[in-house]
Amino acid sequence: MESANQTASVTEFVLLGLSAHPKLEKTFFVLILLMYLVILLGNGVLILVTVSDSRLHTPMYFFLGNLSFLDICYTTSSVPLILDSFLTPRKTIPSSACAVQMFLSFAMGATECVLLGMMAFDRYVAICNPLRYPVVMSKAVYVPMAVSSWVAGSAASLVQTSLAMRLPFCGDNVINHFTCEILAVLKLACADISINVISMAVANVIFLAVPVLVIFVSYVFIIATILRIPSAEGRKKAFSTCSAHLTVVVVFYGTILFMYGKPKSKDTQGTDKQDLPDKLISLFYGVVTPMLNPIIYSLRNKDVKAAVRNLVAHKCSSQ
Repeated sequence: MESANQTASVTEFVLLGLSAHPKLEKTFFVLILLMYLVILLGNGVLILVTVSDSRLHTPMYFFLGNLSFLDICYTTSSVPLILDSFLTPRKTIPSSACAVQMFLSFAMGATECVLLGMMAFDRYVAICNPLRYPVVMSKAVYVPMAVSSWVAGSAASLVQTSLAMRLPFCGDNVINHFTCEILAVLKLACADISINVISMAVANVIFLAVPVLVIFVSYVFIIATILRIPSAEGRKKAFSTCSAHLTVVVVFYGTILFMYGKPKSKDTQGTDKQDLPDKLISLFYGVVTPMLNPIIYSLRNKDVKAAVRNLVAHKCSSQ
């Protein structure tokens, strides 16, 4: 009976964030806010140019528009909560809001993994089979591909969130994180989480390992094809069409490996302890990649740069 009462009493969670470092909160509020505004502006401009410029109505830029919209959704699901926690003395979140935030973050992350794999396949077809590209990557193909990535990511997130929020939380409701990160929430459960661990492992294989394999195989064929091009100018032109995507892939998966592959510090009882550097890494992980994506595509892609210049020139002339 006592355990049931404790379980029923957990209707909200406490997010520790930087509570132990109050002097840093105001500084990071300004820094994260500025980065969030850059994310909204940069990805918003990319979406605008991919929709408005007819020269960018191709599969690659359609996927890029989806990636930009996804980055806006991903950061919006967590950054406002983080900013609010920097200004609020007691950093609490209702369990229902925690579930929504958990669902959105996991869904956007899983969808981005699938999208990056699809973008690699698109570059493979464009470079290795250019004559068949209009047929293989027709609108009837690439639109359902993008839709399926959103559906798959959302479905996986719904499963993981439902399994996590059905667990009993017996009194301990303090999440040592900035947001309702699913692994941090699972640590608070007072029941067997083996089903959650197995389902997370399956999700990691589907949404991390499989897209990485697709990207790796695609770029093996892409590089082999580029090396067979006789002229240096031809090789440079072919590589330039996929260099931005490859850079985004390296940044995205590089930060994931650095975030979850590094050894965690231990306290005297041997349990995982998230010190200040770990927290700051997790904080910037959620905003750096979405901020860099539009910058990378703007700097390394001539078509996007030309479209942005045309958009700016059009706005200036209309005034």
